[in-house]
Parts: sequence; structure tokens; C-alpha cells
Amino acid sequence: MTSTIPSTLWNNKEILILSLAHNLLNGSLTPEIGNMKNIIGLSLSGYRFSGDIPSTIGQLQNLENLTLSNNQLHGPIPESLGNLISLNRLDLSKNKLDGVIPKSMEKLKYLEYFNVSFNELTGEIPNGGPFKNFTSDFFIGNRELCGASQFKVKPCKDNTTRISNKTRVLKYILPSIAVVFILAITVVYLIRCYSRNTPFPIPSTSPMTVKRVSYYEVLNATNKFGEENLIGKGSIASVYKGIFSNGMIDAIKVFNIDLEYTNQSFHTECQIICNIRHRNLVKAISSCSNLDLKALVLEYMPNGNLTKWLSSSNYFLNLAQRLKIMIDVASALEYLHHGYPSSIVHCDLKPNNILLDEDMVAHVADLGIAKLFTKDQRISITKTLGTIGYMAPEYGSNGLVSADRNIYQEEANR
Repeated sequence: MTSTIPSTLWNNKEILILSLAHNLLNGSLTPEIGNMKNIIGLSLSGYRFSGDIPSTIGQLQNLENLTLSNNQLHGPIPESLGNLISLNRLDLSKNKLDGVIPKSMEKLKYLEYFNVSFNELTGEIPNGGPFKNFTSDFFIGNRELCGASQFKVKPCKDNTTRISNKTRVLKYILPSIAVVFILAITVVYLIRCYSRNTPFPIPSTSPMTVKRVSYYEVLNATNKFGEENLIGKGSIASVYKGIFSNGMIDAIKVFNIDLEYTNQSFHTECQIICNIRHRNLVKAISSCSNLDLKALVLEYMPNGNLTKWLSSSNYFLNLAQRLKIMIDVASALEYLHHGYPSSIVHCDLKPNNILLDEDMVAHVADLGIAKLFTKDQRISITKTLGTIGYMAPEYGSNGLVSADRNIYQEEANR
């Protein structure tokens, strides 16, 4: 599609999810965008939009996913973004935004993904609220940002100077208060030093704590498991596209309860996927478990699996996209192998289990036959096999499992 977005579109208050990504639309975002009070997902990436982000966007308090990447937007990030209390994902990367990152965004307690890489932002990166969990990848390409060492940017010299001047004034005017102040600074410094040397807290491996959904909710969302909603089918489970009554679109993985190892596979995947968090792993949203149904509600990936993009003549991946997908998969494996108290080996890494979101970011899925290892356990013998053609030789012949076999699988996927 070409031309501009008509301002009247923003007056439609019934739209819940709007994706117009990767077209040839241009122009600017108008203040009327704040009229879409009920919208929960908005993707306008890959356009030629220019101009500022209107401050009225802060009126969309139901918004959970906002993607404005790969445009030509400039000006500051609006302070009003701090009012998006439901926001879970925000991507403003690859624009020309300048100014500082608003401190008001520290209030967004549900924000899990925030990407402002490759802009022209300046000033201090906030370090409160959700920013404690963000990595340097979200801020690269902004030369004038400063902040905590975890973001791999330069320290904020202005703040250091200001603290130093304040200490000097207190020291000469009120010596007794100065002593207390210096002691307080020392304690804070020691706490920060300790925090830097303390590993990032890993979620516990306790049973699933995500909200459960009922059998009838799953039944209605999938139109009674209709063929038109079927996304894919494997030996252990089938995956359906589910549209829930609140408008949310998710993928619903329904396990085959007739198989004797279904319970083990379901509980293994629940244990692992609901206690890990990485941008390149499919996220668990909810679950349903009773005598009639065992299902996981997962993040929906609109661009399907990698097999479709590699094998179909109707789809094409250029060299840059292929390289990026390989990096995404390698990042997910690195987290599974080294970012968790017990190493996790996927055991069935293949193109069918690599899913692509609306921005072609790869997410590794299907951990139903994954294996957990203790620190001292490097290999294991298992009767559960993966897919022929992607198994390492020692796994296929004698059931030996190790993190190295995932590297073999990644090479096979190439």
C-alpha cells in the first residue's frame, strides 16, 4: 500500500489489533492516533513515516504492543509514553529520534521489551523499573547515551560532577552532615559493586504460575479445533491459531492425550518454558490442564516457521535475513545452555521449531523433549528421540545428549 494513512482511521474505536507493517505508506502520525482507546496491538514498522511521535499516543492505556521501527521518525520520545500502563513491548529502533529516554517510563511495570537501538538519543538511560532487566542490545547505535555499566555505554559525567559538587558544599557548610552523607555514598557504592558481581536472578524452576484458561475458552478460541485454525501438526501435539473473547490472538499447542508420554512432554515444556525468559524464545502466556485437554497458550508468530521460508517458492529470505535468523537462534541456544542454573538442551532443533514474528525475529519453540542438566551432568542417556536428519550421530545411535548436539542441529539447519 502507498500514500498516507487517512486520519479518519484513528477514529475507529473497535479495532483491537492493527498491523500495517512493511508497506510504502508515508507522511506523519497525526494526533488523532490517541482516539483508538481500545487498541492493544499496533505495528507500523518498515514505513517512510517522518515527523514526531504525537504525545496523544499516551492516551492508549490498553496498548500492549507498539512497533514503530524502521521509519524516519525524529524528535523526542514523548513523556506521555509513561502513561501506557499496559505496555509489554515497545520497538522504536532504526529511526532518527533524539533527546532523552523519559524517566516516566520507569513506571511501566509490564514492559519486557524496549528497543531504541540505532537512533540519535542522548542523556542517561533510566535504571529503575523495567530498565533493570534490559540489556545493551536495546540501546546500541546511540552514541550520546550514558548510564549504568550493564548497558555498555559511557558513564554519565554530569551526574558524577553534580554529586561531587554537592558533597563539597555539604562538607564545608555542615561538617557533621557531610560525614553522614559520605558514609551513605560509601554504602550505596558498596551495594552497587556487590550487585554488579552478583549473577542476574534466574526465575525459579517451580511449577507453572501463569494464569490458567478453561477448556471452553480454548474450544471457543479455536472454533472447536477447526481445520481452518490449524497451524501445524506434529507427533506429540497440534498447534492452532486462537482468537480469544478479549481480542487477543495466540497460538494454542494442544497435546495428544492418547500418547503414553504426553504427560511427561507437557510437564517438561511447562517446567521449562514458563520459567525462562529470552527475546528469542517463544513466550508462554497461559495453560489448560485437565482430563480432557492439555494445552499451552503461546505467543503467536504471524510469519510462521522457518521451513515455510526455506522450502516454498512463494517466500524468500535474503542473505541479511538468513544471517540475522542464525544469530537469533544462536542467542536462544546460548541462553538455554548458559543462562539458566541448569543447562537446557533442546533435543529437537529444526526449521519447523524456529518461528518468525511480524518483524522476522526468530523465536525457538517446542521444548517438549528438552533435557535439564545439573552443573555436574554433561551428558545423559534418553529414550526420547528428536527428528531424523537433525539429530547428532551420537544421539541417534546411542541416546547420548549434550549441549554440543544443539550446535550440530544448528549446522544441519543451515
